[in-house]
Amino acid sequence: MSVILKGNGSLGRMVNRATAALPQSAAGALFTITGGRVIVTSIIGEVTTVIQTQADATKLTFDPTDAGATQDLCATTDITADAVGTMYSITGTPGTALQDALNFLPSNKLLALPLILKPGSVLLDCAASNTGSVKWTLTYWPLDSGAAVVAA
Repeated sequence: MSVILKGNGSLGRMVNRATAALPQSAAGALFTITGGRVIVTSIIGEVTTVIQTQADATKLTFDPTDAGATQDLCATTDITADAVGTMYSITGTPGTALQDALNFLPSNKLLALPLILKPGSVLLDCAASNTGSVKWTLTYWPLDSGAAVVAA
């Protein structure tokens, strides 16, 4: 785990999830939060194997460990035929679609305000069964003593 900087501040601790195939018409865990609440400062995906050319409404969701329903972290975007190098992120507003851009992400496509998440899992939810792979990076600060994030 390392710390990365943003301007004069820091995005916090960085957790990388190795490239992996997309979940097939399901939600698959990307990161697991344990030991307490964390402040998520960014979450970025990068396509490493081109996404198959067929519609695939995709979003990030959060599934809390304790009682509570899975909640959307963003609205869906269609990732059909996304090229290697396409990057994904969220703005932090659940009604805003998953952000995507080829080779770079403008700062207005990143979290405008950090998210506070309790123990649970950040999931990638794909509506279709597409081929393709994405690697992910999440940055965070622990809010509670002992809180941590690991790649799922």
